[in-house]
Amino acid sequence: MNDVLLAAVAFVGTHFLLSHPLRAPMVARLGERGFLGVYSLVAFATLGWLAVVYRAAPAGTPLWPVGDGLWAVATIAMLVASMLFLGSLVRNPALPDPGAATRPVPEAHGVFAVTRHPMMWAFALWGLSHILVYPDPSNVVLCLAVIVLALVGAHMQDRKKAALQPDFWPEWERRTSYLPSAAIVRGRARIGKLGMHTIAGGVLVWLVATWAHVPLAGWAAGIWRWID
Repeated sequence: MNDVLLAAVAFVGTHFLLSHPLRAPMVARLGERGFLGVYSLVAFATLGWLAVVYRAAPAGTPLWPVGDGLWAVATIAMLVASMLFLGSLVRNPALPDPGAATRPVPEAHGVFAVTRHPMMWAFALWGLSHILVYPDPSNVVLCLAVIVLALVGAHMQDRKKAALQPDFWPEWERRTSYLPSAAIVRGRARIGKLGMHTIAGGVLVWLVATWAHVPLAGWAAGIWRWID
C-alpha cells in the first residue's frame, strides 16, 4: 500500500503544483503550449504510475464489513453522481470558453443550482461510493486521491476563475454554491428543470457503468446485485 500512497501523493501533488503556483512562471518560460505539454506528460506519467502500483498491490484486509445497507447507499450515490456528471456537460461555465468573459451571467438552473461544480462532486461521490463498498486499504487511498483532487481542485478553480474572469465568475459564485444545495437553501437558486440529458443520460450511464462491473471486475454492482 505504501507504493500506492506515494504514487497518489505524486499524482495529486503535481497536479496542484502545476495548475497553480508553478503555472505562471512555467508559461512565461515555456509558453502556453510548452506548459501544456509538460503538464500532460507529468499527469500521464503519475497517473500511469498510480495505475500500475494499484493493480500490483496485494489485497488487504477490508477495513469494515460491507452489507446491503452500504451497497444501497453507494448505489444511490452513484446515480446522483451520474446525473451530476451528465448535467455538467451542457452549459457549464467552468469548461473552457473563449467568450465567457463577455457573456452575461446566467441564473443557475438544473445541476448548477445544486452546485457550481457538479462534475467535481460527481467524481467525489464516485470515490466515496467505492470506498464504502470496497474498503481495501489501497482502494481507499486511490479513492481519497480522487476526492481530494476533485473537491480541493474545485475550490482552487474558483480562485483562478475569479482572477481570469472578474466580470463573470464572482457573480456566478454569488448565484451558486460550492457545497451541494447551499444556494437553494439560501434562496439564491432554484433547481428547476434538470433536462433529459441529465435524467435520462444519467440513468443510462449509471445502469451501463454498474452493469460493466460484472465483465470487468467479476462482481455485480448497483441494482444488478439484486437482479438475478
